[in-house]
Amino acid sequence: MTARRPFSFTVATQGGFGGRLRWNEAVPTGARVEALCGEPERLAFALQRFRGLLVLSGLEEISADCRRLLALSRCFGPETEDYRQTLAPVSAVHPDAPEIFVVSNAPPVLRMPPPLPDPPRSGSGGLPVRFPHRRGWHTDQSYRRPPPDISLFYAVVPAPPGEGQTLYADGIAAYASLPPEMQARIEDLQGLHVKPGSGRSESAVRSGETPAPLAAHERPQPQPVVRTHPETGERALYLCEAGQMDWSEGPFIVLEPGPDREGARLLYALMARYTRPEHVYVQEWEAGDLVIYDNRNTVHAATWYDAEHHERVMWRTTVRGNPGPEYEGERSSWLE
Repeated sequence: MTARRPFSFTVATQGGFGGRLRWNEAVPTGARVEALCGEPERLAFALQRFRGLLVLSGLEEISADCRRLLALSRCFGPETEDYRQTLAPVSAVHPDAPEIFVVSNAPPVLRMPPPLPDPPRSGSGGLPVRFPHRRGWHTDQSYRRPPPDISLFYAVVPAPPGEGQTLYADGIAAYASLPPEMQARIEDLQGLHVKPGSGRSESAVRSGETPAPLAAHERPQPQPVVRTHPETGERALYLCEAGQMDWSEGPFIVLEPGPDREGARLLYALMARYTRPEHVYVQEWEAGDLVIYDNRNTVHAATWYDAEHHERVMWRTTVRGNPGPEYEGERSSWLE
């Protein structure tokens, strides 16, 4: 008799982007992380199969012991990053596990959600997802070279239902949807990425804000606009929008810099294509949910929640190990 596997995968979203793990009754609550860690190759294969997005529910056991999140993270790469050694704010580093980045409106993090879009609903009455109506699209820590490969994002205390969603967009489908002439135009183009809060965002440049002085390890970093996934060979868009691109010297190298110029117009066009509704998955969070996503071919965005009346606590890890041959032999740009 063939042994039953402890879990199976089903397609969660349209077009093959995103897979959802479904448990069978053989795996009790409290033993699920151990079951997942017992099949790391299968987990990694599932992430690739569903183009860099995997949704897992029913993992409340992680909240009781954050080391379980670290154990799962090791299924996806040899190095789970220590946030004390990156450019992350100290207040957001988990006090018991420095490999965990805390996203919360509660002290000491005090990270507030983005504002509601204007208007707060799309023309059809749904949740806005497409740039520039939806702002905040990015991939984790693209302002470092080499950037992290995989992120794991876990809901300890989610926002109330219908609030605080996370949106994920498929960079592989977005690139494939570009006309051939646009693909040729961006083939060798590089974007210039910078840490948020550096005074180089679109809004900061438009308002005349003086850019913050940056040490050598904080400087903007060039990244390819088109990345070939080192494990699947699939090509994807790799860029962010207003807050994580350098609008003072960029957003693209060799194109005219600054708002309303050639580079800005191209970024708007690419991000609008990237975030078409048919490329986007909306995660409605419940306690114990875990989303695993590949930063090499996805972007994501946060949504509003009522932070005045509700506390939200999320944990994130980032994993490195195979950014691709274009980063071969590079030292970590963010280390002093």
